[in-house]
Amino acid sequence: MTTAPRTRHRVWRFGPDIDTDALAPGHWMQHGAEVIARHCLETVRPEFPAAVQPGDVVVAGANFGIGSSREQAAAALRHLGVAAVVAPSFAGLFFRNAFNLGLLLLTCAEAESIVEGEQILIDARAGRIVRASGQTLAADPIPAFLLDMIDAGGLLPQLQQRFPSRTTP
Repeated sequence: MTTAPRTRHRVWRFGPDIDTDALAPGHWMQHGAEVIARHCLETVRPEFPAAVQPGDVVVAGANFGIGSSREQAAAALRHLGVAAVVAPSFAGLFFRNAFNLGLLLLTCAEAESIVEGEQILIDARAGRIVRASGQTLAADPIPAFLLDMIDAGGLLPQLQQRFPSRTTP
């Protein structure tokens, strides 16, 4: 996802305290991101991994990504094409893993007012979420270097763009 606003995104709504075990279930961890993604959040919403569409957005309650530090939790969402996760708060390790993997996170105090199936517009650079009703919700500012990382597709793609001669064999 580019951090510039373009299209509306369909919302998948989740409650608080979504942990990394729900995002990347432990018994699938011996597999790659493709297999893990097929089981992402299935313990909370069994239909989610098969029905989520590229460009959809996950909106959740507080403490999204709590639990272990497994980066596969963010990788599974990214693999499914989730454009962003919006929540009032995130676990610190999940926050960093998500940005490193190119998954946009928006911290929004009013996230829980967004409803299932709603169409929202995200303007990460301006720090706002625009609802279909026209109501604007403020999101915490994201440092420019993290937004640039998202636009590049994550930390490794960004480094490959910056230093092509150092990252090719």
